[in-house]
Amino acid sequence: MASPSAPGPAPEPHAPGGYVLDLAEAATAPLSRVGGKALNLGRMVAAGLPVPRGFCLTTDAYRLAAPPELADLAAALDAGIPRAGLSQSAPDTGAGPDTGMEAAAQAARARDLVGAAPIPPAVESAVRAAYLDLGPDTPVAVRSSATAEDLPFASFAGQQDSFTGIVGADAVLDAVRRCWASLWTDRAVAYRTANGISHTGVGLAVVVQAMVEASTAGVMFTANPVTGTRTEMLVNASPGAGQAVVSGAVNPDQFTVQTATAEVLHRVAGDDDPDRGWSLDDAGLAELTRLGASVQRLFGSPQDVEWVVDAAGRTWLTQSRPITTLYPLEDPMTGEPLPVPPEGQTRVYLCGTLLQGLTRPITPMGLTALELLRNQQGLWRYVNPGLRMFVDLTPLTRSRWGRRYLTRVLPLADSRSAALVPGLLADPRFAPGEGPSAGTDLGRVARRLLPGRGRADHPRMDRGAPAEIPAPGEGPTPAERPARVGTSLGMLADQLPRLARAILDPRGELRRTDAYARRLDAVLLLPGPATAEERLHFAENLGLRTTGGLLKATLPGFSAGYLMLAVARRLLRGIAPPRELEAVLRGLPHNVTTEMDLELWRLAVTLRDDPESRDAFLATGPATLAARYRAGTLPDTAQSAVRDFLARYGHRAVAEIDLGMPRWAEEPDHILGVISNYLRLDDPDQAPDRQFGLAAAHAEERIRSLVDRAAAHGRWRARLLGLALREVRELAGLRELPKFHIVRILAEVHRQLLLVGEDLVHRGAVAAAADVFFLDFGELRTGLRGARLQETVAARRRLYDVELRRRHIPRLLLSDGTDVEAAALAAAPPSGALAGTPASAGSATGTVRVVLDPVGARLEPGEILVAPSTDPGWTPLFLTAGALVMEMGGVISHGAVVAREYGIPAVVGVPDATTRLRTGQLVTVDGAAGTVRLVPD
Repeated sequence: MASPSAPGPAPEPHAPGGYVLDLAEAATAPLSRVGGKALNLGRMVAAGLPVPRGFCLTTDAYRLAAPPELADLAAALDAGIPRAGLSQSAPDTGAGPDTGMEAAAQAARARDLVGAAPIPPAVESAVRAAYLDLGPDTPVAVRSSATAEDLPFASFAGQQDSFTGIVGADAVLDAVRRCWASLWTDRAVAYRTANGISHTGVGLAVVVQAMVEASTAGVMFTANPVTGTRTEMLVNASPGAGQAVVSGAVNPDQFTVQTATAEVLHRVAGDDDPDRGWSLDDAGLAELTRLGASVQRLFGSPQDVEWVVDAAGRTWLTQSRPITTLYPLEDPMTGEPLPVPPEGQTRVYLCGTLLQGLTRPITPMGLTALELLRNQQGLWRYVNPGLRMFVDLTPLTRSRWGRRYLTRVLPLADSRSAALVPGLLADPRFAPGEGPSAGTDLGRVARRLLPGRGRADHPRMDRGAPAEIPAPGEGPTPAERPARVGTSLGMLADQLPRLARAILDPRGELRRTDAYARRLDAVLLLPGPATAEERLHFAENLGLRTTGGLLKATLPGFSAGYLMLAVARRLLRGIAPPRELEAVLRGLPHNVTTEMDLELWRLAVTLRDDPESRDAFLATGPATLAARYRAGTLPDTAQSAVRDFLARYGHRAVAEIDLGMPRWAEEPDHILGVISNYLRLDDPDQAPDRQFGLAAAHAEERIRSLVDRAAAHGRWRARLLGLALREVRELAGLRELPKFHIVRILAEVHRQLLLVGEDLVHRGAVAAAADVFFLDFGELRTGLRGARLQETVAARRRLYDVELRRRHIPRLLLSDGTDVEAAALAAAPPSGALAGTPASAGSATGTVRVVLDPVGARLEPGEILVAPSTDPGWTPLFLTAGALVMEMGGVISHGAVVAREYGIPAVVGVPDATTRLRTGQLVTVDGAAGTVRLVPD
């Protein structure tokens, strides 16, 4: 887009393509010239939809009027836009406007400049002539139409000003000037900044339309914006002008309408006049539904439509913009809709990304790699809308065995999702035995759950069509089924001796896992020198070569530990409640994540004893420390200690299951910031190694207590209990090992792909090496053969950045777009209490620290960590936290397990905890009751 200070040659004001265009002409004009509102109105006019007469004053007029100084102010505001992307580095707080205050001053200066600038004579003449064409003294609406407005990812609803009831050319010109100035309101500047949109390139057109004398007006959403359901429309209506509805000045009638039939599903009366009756009858709603469906077909996506019904009963459409808050239903690689079975059944998907502790999206290459790893085991069907993994639970909901599985297992993984299951299972669409592809027997469901799908069955190793749902009768033939089930049973039979060996020889199991780690070291080496093609082949196949052996080597150990925990629980029936066993899991040895955290603490202790290192870390931010580390200019003690730590743990990262994320070895900012936090810990009783030691001692004391109590019920029971609990202590800590090694594999794939990316940069196929993470393996091969991939990368990066800013992720998503939790909350809003699932017993009172991203986060000792979710990249913060509160998770989620091991109270599955709690509030967390209570001042 042109800069405001460089308008270019002035067009002829009355010529086609001049300062003024008829709305019908705006349909084919570029967005940069007419803005989003005018472009959409023009397209509706061209499609024959009822739109009031009007014209568009183009951005050429704004750029001609804009004073030159505006360009410098816009550039200064651009410096404050946070850059979304893959970097884990904390933002450089020295750049850009100071916490919004300077931005507000710059925006005010821009408004003053635009408001004081004269309207050029050619522009004034064009506006006067166009207004006269509408009729002398015609009341009009004068509305802003920004180039960054009504976009698929940012609607800008209400961010620029509009004026109604304007009469006379002079008044229209004054309203035009005020529209121009509104491009620089604080709210518009803040909205552009939050959405990563440049202030320098933005421009403003103005729409002038004849007013419709409204008997009724309002807003129509062609998909339900509350629940996400694409098969419903939501209509808000009130007598009189629609501006009152849009602005919230009245409480309108609300109608929920079935799109296909125009059946009114639900009515809620407004409260402005209870005696007036409904603002729309069924015939009016049916007409709106018909027009809404036409508008949605025209634009190809759900729309937010403003409408007016005149005194004669005719409906007019005055605006349409995309509904940008809906969770997407398209495959991110192809743009195609989610797969639907031939019989059109509704599907239900569980967000697996949330179960992994991630709210952020996964890069396209990260999703591709996870597909490769999943396919080798063939456990579940996945879809990836919004660059997140969703597992298809539909076969389980339609199976009696699957329903029992969901109600028993899901609460352990995610209590909030589990709370939604009873309502979901009561939905007749998911009734067992219904429909031609229903799985009503255990065998059919088991075949979906057990491994046995080879690479040849994989629907998309490279970019192509999304996975299709098999039609009835497709899948394994009767002759193939025994072989597949036999393969799965064979794998299970192969694991049983390994499990027994781990139970009988736990020390030997520890030696075997160490030996596997050394073997994996060798497998991860690619002999050099290697070509880019060889590196790509190595990276694509590394997961397939290693995952099976990894699971065989690492699953038996911790599985044996938790099997012994179940045995202990059985032996303690009638002696002690199951919750008493939680203490046995505290301070577990052989947990690689705990070992990593404690090693990081020991590193901090080393730096604390070195004055030069301590001063450097306490006086310098993480980004500067990282730059000094990469340059080799940290104090010698710090440089050496950090290098040694990253040599062992540098493959890890925040959101580490996404191989597209930079590893700590590349961007150590997060780790260096944690070290700085540790150096501020001056209470020796709060030292993490001391806390871990106390937790381990408490676990040993609990074992002695339980064994002594069991002895009163028999000597052999006590001896068996003691043996089982010792095995739990020895082996349960290995539960982190499979993921630790998977992340090692992903990190090596990441490293090799970056080298491929550097080669592609030299060939001109991509702009930056990290662009490879926005492609898949097939696309990278085409790049190595000479294809230019910049446009594909740019489109995927835009989607990634949009999803990175999304705050709410559906836990359970239906294929019609319904967010199951949102629909449940809409039907029964929650009380004000903060309650979740008890995850780690104990009580702690402290100051809330809301952390949305662990990178650069500062957590003072004893503060209550409130987070959307956590993965291993968060665990260094746990060492100083007084308690943990999470929006996601269940009792076996990562954060809950680590909290129990560290001995800090935890409550998980607390809805909207990061918005309902604020940093600085004093709360008491009760990990046994599952509550978070505000402490009165």
